Amino acid sequence: MSRVVVVGAGFGGLSAAARLAALGHSVEVFEQGPDVGGKLGWFSRDGFSFDTGPSLLTLPAVQRDLFLKTGDPIERVLDVVPLDPVAHYRFGDGTELDLPGGGLPQVAHALDEALGTGAGAQWTAFMRRAAQIWDVARGPFLESPLEGPRTLLRLARNRSDVRTVAPWSTLRGLGRTYLRDPRLRTLLDRYATYSGSHPAKAPAALATVPFVEQAFGAWYVRGGLHLLGQAIAERAREHGARIHTDAPVQAVLEAGGRASGVRLADGTEVPADVVVSAVDAARLYGDLLPRPRLRPDHRRRSSSGFVLLLALDGRTPGLRHHTVLFPDDYDAEFTDLAAGRPVADPTVYVSAPDDPTLRPDENCEAWFVLVNAPVHDPGRGTDWRSADLVDGYAQKVLQTMAARGLDVRDRVRWTEVRTPADLEQRTGSDGGAIYGTASNGARSAFLRPANRSPVPGLFLVGGSSHPGGGLPLVGLSARIVTDLVGPA
Repeated sequence: MSRVVVVGAGFGGLSAAARLAALGHSVEVFEQGPDVGGKLGWFSRDGFSFDTGPSLLTLPAVQRDLFLKTGDPIERVLDVVPLDPVAHYRFGDGTELDLPGGGLPQVAHALDEALGTGAGAQWTAFMRRAAQIWDVARGPFLESPLEGPRTLLRLARNRSDVRTVAPWSTLRGLGRTYLRDPRLRTLLDRYATYSGSHPAKAPAALATVPFVEQAFGAWYVRGGLHLLGQAIAERAREHGARIHTDAPVQAVLEAGGRASGVRLADGTEVPADVVVSAVDAARLYGDLLPRPRLRPDHRRRSSSGFVLLLALDGRTPGLRHHTVLFPDDYDAEFTDLAAGRPVADPTVYVSAPDDPTLRPDENCEAWFVLVNAPVHDPGRGTDWRSADLVDGYAQKVLQTMAARGLDVRDRVRWTEVRTPADLEQRTGSDGGAIYGTASNGARSAFLRPANRSPVPGLFLVGGSSHPGGGLPLVGLSARIVTDLVGPA
């Protein structure tokens, strides 16, 4: 039996803790905040409740595997339901699209109905290519440990695989090969934001993101996705893991050239044979392990988000679980983000589950509203601690929604605002970067911070490490680390 310390009780840390405890390791988890879940956040007030992080599950096989490996199937623990439609899109020209959750043929049909005959065939051709990329990349790059440049060298041995993945191409560049309709290109561009990236810089391999969502479906947990984090924490406890909240870690300790435990903020030293870091890689290498040789290039941070939690009176006819309101000029959004300034004309994303447990009565709604935002960077970019900026931008988001046909200003009972600075403070993510390092650059999707650190006995899980951000990939990182650590 090994003594394992997990730093951080976010989704990745909890998943690793549950898996390792189920293998017989002695596991202790230390979380800086008062609650578990990390970015699977939750806020309640006056009977209104909100997921403040992810709002859907994709690639559910990852979560099913976690629960099966640690006990009862997920369906016995949580009420996981498919979403159909997955989202309602409104484009800058006024076109509206309900994107179904029933599989790729239904998606193609919906695109033909909304955008005109031929749109479905264009998207289907692109999805075929995305499926090929998925087949090539899934095993060696998403389900296996990162090995630096050797990861790409393995791919280079097979010229056919290289042509399929097209590491020289961007997501946008690959899309333009198949998609003639500008609205389809806009739809594809949005999937780059799933990893906080720029579609003109993100690698073509990110074509797998819409493929996974549309081929395997999108899912919701009744009662809110925060229940997923709580269920994994409970599964870890069932196998003997001890989870400590309000227990920030100050340093990862080394002895004999390997990780030997952690030091808490109160000075307590906790010995360990293995340390699993579920905090942002930038914080681990910059603060917990301050030795210069251990600092990767982590300044290429992903984007963050500016959030409004809206308690609304009344009901919205025809409201979908997710609504996305595109601007006229989507490119301008990425230009603003790259410059580190708030987006002047942002895409607005609304999550409004029709879930009675999230509202005090049937004549009201709880909306989570998100726009992409630059990280909190008062020295070189945006200072999200400015009250004037935050108040003004909150009003701008509501005005933007109204201008695009979703005016709720006269229905607002109260508003809670969450900024990138708030996210940084609550989760420890660098500047509030939601996904750690952005997947910008030809090799970036494959060359994130590795799960096995340069310090023997120290491992990384979570969105800032390999294979990337988002619940499916974070779940895979926990599985990879579990395999690296091995049985007790």
